[in-house]
Amino acid sequence: MEQFIRNDQFNEITNQTHILLNGYSTVNDLNVLHALRGLVKDKVNGLFTDLTRYQEEMLSKVEEVKDSEKAEDFLSGLEAYVIPFPSMTDAKLKKLFPKVKKLKMPDLSEVEETNISYLGWNDYGQERKYLVVEREGKLTGVKGRFTPSAKKGICAICHSFSEIGMFMSESRKSQQGTYVNRGNYICQDSMICNAQVKSLERLYDFQERMKS
Repeated sequence: MEQFIRNDQFNEITNQTHILLNGYSTVNDLNVLHALRGLVKDKVNGLFTDLTRYQEEMLSKVEEVKDSEKAEDFLSGLEAYVIPFPSMTDAKLKKLFPKVKKLKMPDLSEVEETNISYLGWNDYGQERKYLVVEREGKLTGVKGRFTPSAKKGICAICHSFSEIGMFMSESRKSQQGTYVNRGNYICQDSMICNAQVKSLERLYDFQERMKS
């Protein structure tokens, strides 16, 4: 069994499934529902390149979703094909953040590796937030000062309306040693953020902008 679905793709498939499910609960026009099924199928298949015939047939079953039971069966059938995030250990995390003397570790036992597009955790005592991003087989650690916001807003990573905070990273600007602070609002809770990530584009863009 080949795992071929990333977490962000599974989230988008779930989103499209719910769009179709909502259509069946609110629309009576069969022509409209037929068009919606085709649109949802195209969007799901469009998330991938080089699908095998078996994988394409598996994803095409989204067209059969007409009620909550069929939606649950379809999505649960895909869960075994979700690619897990690379397994992490305390030792691996320390290597990713070598300049942090007292790195607060996340509780890795609570991390479902098939449910995350990145690993993120907070150190509220030090007002810090840490992210581990996997890209093209390489793991990168991103650290910054994190200040929770009293108001909800749009997260730069998942682009959803959530409880957010300002993530600030100090980046070297020139060879002369000048520094510039770079920041953006992201979700306070990284697990909630991961459940809302439907594309890796914004995650990678955030990673690039926060590079130190």
